[in-house]
Amino acid sequence: MNKNQVEGHANEAKGKVKEVAGKVTGDKSMENKGKAEKHGGKAEAKYGDLKSDTKKATK
Repeated sequence: MNKNQVEGHANEAKGKVKEVAGKVTGDKSMENKGKAEKHGGKAEAKYGDLKSDTKKATK
């Protein structure tokens, strides 16, 4: 795993926690911030996957 994959998965998990906390407390702002962070984390992890696959393909 590379840095982007690790950080992406971590951000995805933090976003999911914020999203659920927002739902439980009824805080739509926190819920939406959590969703955004979760999706950003997914994108970063996918970028890390692509980076890793490209590195493997060029070896």
